[in-house]
This record gives sequence, C-alpha cells and structure tokens, in this order.
Amino acid sequence: MFVGYVVAAVLVAVMLAFSGRGMIVKDERVMASLNTVKVPDTWRLPLAAVKFAGAFGLLIGIAYRPLGIAAALGVVLFFLGAVGAHLRVKDSKGAAFPVIFVAVSAVPVLFGVASV
Repeated sequence: MFVGYVVAAVLVAVMLAFSGRGMIVKDERVMASLNTVKVPDTWRLPLAAVKFAGAFGLLIGIAYRPLGIAAALGVVLFFLGAVGAHLRVKDSKGAAFPVIFVAVSAVPVLFGVASV
C-alpha cells in the first residue's frame, strides 16, 4: 500500500501544482471557471496557496504519513467546496472537473490509511 500512496500522492501533487500555477498566471480556462462561480479575484492567490500547501503536504506524507493523510483529506474537502460552488450557480457541467478531483484526491487518503 505504501507504493500506492507514493504514486497517488505524487500524481495528485503534480495536478495540484499545475492547477495552482494556472491560478497564479491567470490561465484563461482557470479564470473562466473562477468567474463562472463568482470567486472574487482577491481569493485567487490564497486558493492557489492552498493547492500548493496540499501538494507539499502530500509529498511530505511520503515520509510522515499522518501529514499526508491530513493533506489529502484537506484536498478532498477543498474540491468538495469547488463542487458546491459550481452547483450553487447551477453550473453542473463545470462541476465535473472538481468531482473528478474529489475522486482522485481520495485515493491517497485510502492508500495512506491502509499503509499506516
């Protein structure tokens, strides 16, 4: 299960890093999504920081599993919030990507708990 955690944690961390980078550089697709759910521009950098913190926590979790599990749970909650934000504005099509992130982010939680 340890190898599964490592693979899942690295993949989710990379996805979070790319997503956070998109927020920092104001990628057109990322900004369109944020505008759709009416996220104020002042939240863009703090949300990117949360994504980077989640990525960092997942990677640290390779050496210290409780932190990795906590980070993975935080990432799952973050993307559940994103799903809720999309559903709040009746953007069910836009909620698909965060739903996928919820599912993918749950994998390190499962592998992390199984490998403790």
